[in-house]
Amino acid sequence: YKHFKEFSFMVLVIDSQVAGVSGDMLLCSLVNMGVNKSRIIDGIRSAESLCKDVKVKKLDFVEVKKNSLHATRLLLEIDDDAQERKGTEIKEIIEKSVEKLQISEKAKTFAVNTIETLIRAESKIHDEPEESVHFHEAAGFDTVVDILGTAIALDDLGCFDDDIVVTPVAIGGGTVTFSHGTSSNPAYAILEIFRESGIITVGGNVKDELTTPTGASILVNLAKECSEFYPPMKIQSVGYGAGQKDFEEFSNVLKIVRGVLSTQLQLDTVQILETNVDDVSGEVLGNMIEKIMTYGAKDVTISSAITKKGRPTNLVSVICDS
Repeated sequence: YKHFKEFSFMVLVIDSQVAGVSGDMLLCSLVNMGVNKSRIIDGIRSAESLCKDVKVKKLDFVEVKKNSLHATRLLLEIDDDAQERKGTEIKEIIEKSVEKLQISEKAKTFAVNTIETLIRAESKIHDEPEESVHFHEAAGFDTVVDILGTAIALDDLGCFDDDIVVTPVAIGGGTVTFSHGTSSNPAYAILEIFRESGIITVGGNVKDELTTPTGASILVNLAKECSEFYPPMKIQSVGYGAGQKDFEEFSNVLKIVRGVLSTQLQLDTVQILETNVDDVSGEVLGNMIEKIMTYGAKDVTISSAITKKGRPTNLVSVICDS
């Protein structure tokens, strides 16, 4: 029987080809799409108690305009005197936090895998054991906010079962200055995180950093595919997450689009007939194949086998319509 059947899957497109991606931009785009903000804030507040010497003074999501485009931006004020932290400290905070939260196992695994990606990248760059890695730019509690908040938001929307697609990622150009001095952009961590990930990177429109290590780590642990074009989809919701920087050339906004991916697959149902033949010659079998094919079989195969009492036989298989 030949027929067509339509299968529907949810697809989430992370469109980072213009403004790049950071952890807070992705989190804000999910909030803009309709995530329960209170659930995110409560989750982050629970993690705050696990981080020594950290006080979150202000945590909210506000509506802003970026070059006339309406978007959501993270408003975060933190008292944190630490200039650096071991990567394992940040990982421990995230691990303990996700165990306290009512989120899925997929969300927990994503959060832990994301911080491990950051740690591995730094370990590779500096050629030191992962347990010795120290974070500088990623040492702040905002790294926990980005990763933990994104995990909660994706879980709240049920996106971990989606087909997640990312467009080529704008990384910017020029130079970037950080704890290890000045480097051409993209910085070392970005290159290491995207290396062998299958995600395409592009320069972008400005000589500035457009993608952060945290944003890159989130992407490589989410994206199942990188594509220059959107897949065929019925759009259901769109989210716009604003970055902290402002650019004249474009709106510094990450766009995510969610919808139904509709694919028509052709199904071809056949029957397989099989029998053992152990008492005829090869000439008879060859003639049999011709006879069966003339009666409309799609294919005939014969393979050698052994049956009871070690007796050799030929297994005849016929593929045909029912």
